[in-house]
Amino acid sequence: MSGLIIPNPAYRIETKRLVVRCWDPKDAALFQEATAISKEHLLPFMPWAVNEPQTVEQKAERMRRFRGLFDRGEDFVYGILDQSETRALGSTGLHTRLQDNALEIGYWLHKDFIKQGLITESTAALTKVAFELYHVDRMEIHCSVENLASAAVPRKLGYIHEATRRRLGYANGHTSDSMIWTLFADEYPNTPSASAAIRAYDVAGNLLL
Repeated sequence: MSGLIIPNPAYRIETKRLVVRCWDPKDAALFQEATAISKEHLLPFMPWAVNEPQTVEQKAERMRRFRGLFDRGEDFVYGILDQSETRALGSTGLHTRLQDNALEIGYWLHKDFIKQGLITESTAALTKVAFELYHVDRMEIHCSVENLASAAVPRKLGYIHEATRRRLGYANGHTSDSMIWTLFADEYPNTPSASAAIRAYDVAGNLLL
């Protein structure tokens, strides 16, 4: 099965330092600020950053698309925010583009918050939600072989570097080989994500996990 549909996703996840939640159009200014100021930081590995900075109105439209996919249970892009929810620290997602009962995590981080373990924290939270709420069989994280910071995240969380696929990634303006990191349901209980302290809520604010 491809295009995994999740009927009751976690809209909001709280971790020790973060709020990881569904983007809302009202977040457009926060999103615009984070991407604009981080453009040079993002350009080496995020080809979409070449179109930054966009306007707040363009970001609001993007938020509406994210929210529509979320509401239909089709794809799940989350904002990474501080606990006061007044600053966007980055973005992440549980993506349904893989085949079978699997999800893929992607992420980027605001330039001012690198090397603080925030992506590891948010990725652990999404890994826990995927296995314990959605009962997936497999999780994947993909990154360019040149993106050492990105590759460090799955390594810390017990994912296994299963393969490197040629010319499927992007780095520094050219195609790059892409590392594929995987974690299976029977491996998950022995990883740091299983002990992550999180709370997850549905769209109505009901506690899911």
